[in-house]
Amino acid sequence: MDRDLHQQSGKTRLTGRSSALRALTLSLCLTTLATPVLSQAILEGERFHPASASNGMVATSHTLATEVALDVLKNGGNAVDAAVTAGFALAVTQPRSGNIGGGGFMLISKGDGSEPEAIDYREKAPSGATETMYQDASGEVVKDRSRFTHLAAGVPGTVAGLALALERHGTLPLKEALAPAIKLAKDGFVVPQRFSEGLEQARERLQRWPATQATFYKEDGSAWQAGERFRQPELAATLQRIADEGVKGFYEGETARLIVEEMERHGGLITSKDLENYQPVIRTPVHGNYRGYDIYSMSPPSSGGTHIVQILNILEGFPITKLGHNSADTIHYMAEAMKLAYADRSEYLGDTDYVDVPLMGLTSKSYATELRQGIKPDKARPASDVRPGQPASYESPETTHFSVVDKWGNAVSNTYTINFSYGSGITVEGAGFLLNNEMDDFSAKPGVPNAYGLIGGAANKVEPGKRMLSSMSPTIVRKDDRNFLVTGSPGGSRIITTTLQVIMNVIDHGMNIQTAVNAPRIHHQWLPDEIRIEQGISTDTVNLLESRGHKVVTNSAMGAIQSIMIGEDGTLYGGADPRRSTSSAMGY
Repeated sequence: MDRDLHQQSGKTRLTGRSSALRALTLSLCLTTLATPVLSQAILEGERFHPASASNGMVATSHTLATEVALDVLKNGGNAVDAAVTAGFALAVTQPRSGNIGGGGFMLISKGDGSEPEAIDYREKAPSGATETMYQDASGEVVKDRSRFTHLAAGVPGTVAGLALALERHGTLPLKEALAPAIKLAKDGFVVPQRFSEGLEQARERLQRWPATQATFYKEDGSAWQAGERFRQPELAATLQRIADEGVKGFYEGETARLIVEEMERHGGLITSKDLENYQPVIRTPVHGNYRGYDIYSMSPPSSGGTHIVQILNILEGFPITKLGHNSADTIHYMAEAMKLAYADRSEYLGDTDYVDVPLMGLTSKSYATELRQGIKPDKARPASDVRPGQPASYESPETTHFSVVDKWGNAVSNTYTINFSYGSGITVEGAGFLLNNEMDDFSAKPGVPNAYGLIGGAANKVEPGKRMLSSMSPTIVRKDDRNFLVTGSPGGSRIITTTLQVIMNVIDHGMNIQTAVNAPRIHHQWLPDEIRIEQGISTDTVNLLESRGHKVVTNSAMGAIQSIMIGEDGTLYGGADPRRSTSSAMGY
């Protein structure tokens, strides 16, 4: 296959909205552009400098994954080859979030200007799942049942999803893409401080399970310390089976047997048939337009793309550039728009294979205009007064994101997760990897918030084979049919707003990508009714917001976004998020 991501034939399932999306796009109105200055000159006056290169750029949350992916690009591989290599490497070096026991979404945009493609490899509910499986006999939600038991695990999708991306668009055989990860697992790697701290913090939860303790702690039960070499022989063997046998090396045979036996020992639901029947899905990305830039992001069962476009549509009617970055006015309008979007999320979003989502209505300019009219410039609307609107008819934040651009201009934005930090905390005995607890992303009971405080409705109820709703938002921004910005973040419910703000920082405020990534962030998700802010928002701004009726709460770091910007001259600029100490952006 040639290096320009030539499309292979393959089984494809579309949402059926591509033609409607294109028709909508043609009708979108363009407003005055706030064009970012991409020349090198602007960087001289900036406090934060992105990595820059001309032939390829990789931004991931772990330096070792960045390095092996960059080696793929240097050796002639394309962006998908590098992304898949990074995905498997992160499963070794970052077990708290990188994974083969979870799932996610990949957005691919070729350098030739053709329509982007989304690969949905989100986990699925086992065939034995029921709507009330997380409720007791009186109908009350049993909180930890969907989080820290074997019933919390959805059928993993990562291995099938990464393999499909490589099959459709890559140039490397799967065995080569896995080779660096196998080596890292077998030979080990020197752990950073963040790795050691994570094991210490999660000790009580992880050491409940003998296989997890044996895999991630020393024989005496102590955590691996920064500077020590950590090896994972069982994970190396699991990865080697995938390299030797392909996708069947995970979903059938020895690894599948180990997963099923793990379930049977502890009352879990995943069966051999569930594993054998798992398939990723090709979907049409959500598409919007913001101030002349085309926004492509993940479609349902992710809510991310839908609500990024919805919020941008609302904000497009306000003079954000003039109001200034993180001013009280800008934050006020952002928070009010976020409330409206998250209220709609609670009502309408779910797996489109099971429910009708009014996607075109939610992302339409006319609906945004209607919502915008209810926003007052000088007063916050209480969340109790905000209800899901009427659009036209029809994840602990330990997710991991990485972005890749190759010398042909092909771009990959990928977000995947096992949900909480270390997922369910349960390691598959003999296989060396952690199981996700993504079942908590379903509505255990309509109206009852999940671990991130997000409210869900009937559209996201538990059903056999259904994909649970997500906030993951791998996003690619294009200008004049050319890839311009590749971005995405971990952060649970804050993924949407983190990704949104980096896009706004670039388009509205003209920041270089590293400055856009570093800037302090805010978040509002309707309920609880509060603006969460990072340190760096001024006290005067907070006072002004509170005078308008907002409750403002200082929060810990939000997200860990990994981004790449492509200059008009083709120069690649990488912005790795310093909120995650192991993040890195490298190019050549």
